[in-house]
Amino acid sequence: MAAMPDSLDRISFWLSHPQVPYVEVLHAMGARHLLIDLEHGAFDLTVLDQFLALVKALGFTVLVKTLAPTTEAIQQVLDFGADGAVVPHLGDLAHARGVLAAGKFPPLGLRSYSGGRSAGYQRATGTYFDDTNRRVKTYAMIETAESLAAVEAIAALDTVDGLFPGPSDLALARGRGAYTFTADDRADLTRVAAAARAAGKPWIMPGWTPAERIFAVEQGAERIVVASQHGVVRAGVTATLDALRKDAIIE
Repeated sequence: MAAMPDSLDRISFWLSHPQVPYVEVLHAMGARHLLIDLEHGAFDLTVLDQFLALVKALGFTVLVKTLAPTTEAIQQVLDFGADGAVVPHLGDLAHARGVLAAGKFPPLGLRSYSGGRSAGYQRATGTYFDDTNRRVKTYAMIETAESLAAVEAIAALDTVDGLFPGPSDLALARGRGAYTFTADDRADLTRVAAAARAAGKPWIMPGWTPAERIFAVEQGAERIVVASQHGVVRAGVTATLDALRKDAIIE
């Protein structure tokens, strides 16, 4: 597989429905990073298992936003072969510490061993557990007032590999209503980015608009999730209808 251009290595696409042609189009156009959303998406466990096998075979790096902040939800996506878990609905430091331990094998965390895909369908030997702890990532979602208040301490946890803000839920939790990337929104996101830098860890930014993407680059985001699956489909339909109106095919 040809090396991916640096310009594309920084971007990721959000999936909430298991549509194979959509992923094949992304792959053909050079994309290699995906984020699968179980919390708000339509993946069941059997479909997720099969879908992860496909996209990993295509050469994608795949993070999965778990269904819930629970040990079982985190372990399932990692056992199926995800490159990392993005864990939503974290509360204060104590809650985050307890939940995120599920992403790492002992003695670092509490993840339980499975001999399935993640272990190559064989018994673990040698340095498997240490190697997996380094390779498979756990991202803490910062989307509640409690997690933002403790973001520096959460970022410093040994079981946390990076941060992933949830801007819309964070704005709601902070009493601002709908997220519109205001100065207050940017201040919260800047705090998340600063906490990641202070801990020497990466952060990922959902950047749906040009202003958000520029902000993410300026703040040193490791990766920018640039479009949701629904957003891409809606943009395509909108462009088609605009072209039809321009050509006077429709009013």
